[in-house]
Amino acid sequence: MPSDLVPAPAVKDDTPMIIYILYLAGFFSGITSLVGVIMAYVNKQSAAPWAQTHYRFQIRTFWIGLLYGFVSFVCLFILIGIPMLIFVAVWMIVRCAKGIKASSNGQPHPNVETWWW
Repeated sequence: MPSDLVPAPAVKDDTPMIIYILYLAGFFSGITSLVGVIMAYVNKQSAAPWAQTHYRFQIRTFWIGLLYGFVSFVCLFILIGIPMLIFVAVWMIVRCAKGIKASSNGQPHPNVETWWW
């Protein structure tokens, strides 16, 4: 078989996966989420199109999560903040899990613009 007919192997980019893991590690050490969003900003322009969707989703996840977390923290004083913080944690875990699933298959994120899952 001639070598020009053999498909080139796809370049595997593990950076989106690493960022999702950093976000999840942020539950134990908040600084890792900050490192993750910086990595997403740095890599978003030069990445493959499928990875660019993950970086955009990760950047949105960081900022929306920060907003949800801030509102939940403020609401702690009226006692509704505790269930809100639990919701934010579940929200973050689900978003990261969906991103990890798509990223591990080398697929673009299916819905980058969503504020929910």
